[in-house]
Amino acid sequence: MGHRLHPALVHFPVACWSLAVVADFAGFWFGEPAWRWSSGLLAVGCGTAIVAMLAGILELAYVPEGPAMRIAYWHMGAMLCACALFCTRLLLRLEDLRALEPNTVSLLLDAGGFLCLTVGGWLGGKLVYHHGVWRSDSH
Repeated sequence: MGHRLHPALVHFPVACWSLAVVADFAGFWFGEPAWRWSSGLLAVGCGTAIVAMLAGILELAYVPEGPAMRIAYWHMGAMLCACALFCTRLLLRLEDLRALEPNTVSLLLDAGGFLCLTVGGWLGGKLVYHHGVWRSDSH
């Protein structure tokens, strides 16, 4: 096919997690109709993140040693941190599989997760656009 699977899969958790953060903070203005969306988005984001991470681990062999591999390790660390924060956020605010209104802790988890997601995404972009690791011939 010529292209890696991981860069295509990451759009799903990134979009879901980002929209979940927006939904939680929009709850300040729009109430429950806004924040009610976040749990579903977080669940889909966490599920698709597992698939994207597995693809990334399998494709790690295609990252050249040196600066690109160092960036890949930092990218993985930031994304693992984001995943841990968003999964924690999801699990802390569910009761009998019902979403609970965001509190201060959940909003801090949202903010921390989004920060890690942003840093990890930027590092992933460096791997793709600067080091070209998305192509089959990049190894």
